[in-house]
Amino acid sequence: MFDGDPQIAFNVDWHKPAVTIACNNGLKNAGLLLLLPSEKTWGNIKMPITIDGPVANHAFTSPTELFNVVFEKNPAFAECVAPAEEGYFYVDFCYVIFKNCVVQFFNDNLNDAHGLLSTLYQDIAEEIFADASYNLNSVHYCTDIEQGKLGKPLGEWP
Repeated sequence: MFDGDPQIAFNVDWHKPAVTIACNNGLKNAGLLLLLPSEKTWGNIKMPITIDGPVANHAFTSPTELFNVVFEKNPAFAECVAPAEEGYFYVDFCYVIFKNCVVQFFNDNLNDAHGLLSTLYQDIAEEIFADASYNLNSVHYCTDIEQGKLGKPLGEWP
């Protein structure tokens, strides 16, 4: 999800296991602390997640602001938008839109000849932000449209 983000560096210790996310952007770190859990569990393995770097004292006013700050300069991110003016709907919601590409990574997947999982960034976001301390009930993750594919008549397959 954050691979390629020029402001973020990872250190994964597979012996403990533990992951440290290093970033010198205090505002981005404040957002990461709200979005990422302090620990992720897979079966009987618990992996602590640590954010290393300065943390700005900032209260995010909306999920749109939060995601735009956290994903600034991230190549996987397209944009985060709120489709209506605040208060128009009963719940103010936003769309976190990721680039239109397939993400592949090794995860010992026996259903794949190479042991890879092929998925979309929107699916990864749903899983890793599921335990966020920030209220994300009004956030929807999606994938950007392929350039030049919009505008086809209804019922026409690509």
